[in-house]
Amino acid sequence: MAIETATAQTPPRPMRADARRNYERLLAEARTAFTQHGTDASLEDIARRAGVGIGTLYRHFPNRTALMGAVFQGEICALLERSRELAQAPRSCQALIDWLRAIVDHASTYRGLSQALMACSGDETSELSRGCGLPLREAGSELLARAQQSGAVRSDVVIADLMQLTNAIALAVEQSPDDPELADRLLALAFTGLKAR
Repeated sequence: MAIETATAQTPPRPMRADARRNYERLLAEARTAFTQHGTDASLEDIARRAGVGIGTLYRHFPNRTALMGAVFQGEICALLERSRELAQAPRSCQALIDWLRAIVDHASTYRGLSQALMACSGDETSELSRGCGLPLREAGSELLARAQQSGAVRSDVVIADLMQLTNAIALAVEQSPDDPELADRLLALAFTGLKAR
């Protein structure tokens, strides 16, 4: 009699109903906490507000970046969809700017997210990098290549640098909540340097 073993192709077993409810409550409470208090919000408080113990939180999310990645998954999907829409826009450089502006808006919603994305950019094994950083970088690569092919953006610009620059702008916006025009000014300034001569 053959013993079944899990493989990379074996789909994960579905969660029990109570585990699914705990998972959903943890995500909801984490989203609220990250919005109100930033991405360094207390995991113990998130678990308590979800009505579970910290061990349950860690069974679902082995570390903070795994929880962050799960919380931001919906927004990441929306940003990826936006990149696909903008890939059809007639003005490739403006499409790239519009998409980077959408990333700044997303990162600004959660205090600490842009800093976390900057920190994990060099670690492709991190949950946050795999779930957020890499998919965004791939989508951005396509928009950047299109802008470069049109001659609007310098050919030596690489997506990793552009994403770091975008996260730095988001961090500056986070630190200056009383200046609603800051993101647009900084993006315009950045693109002055990115334009092909």
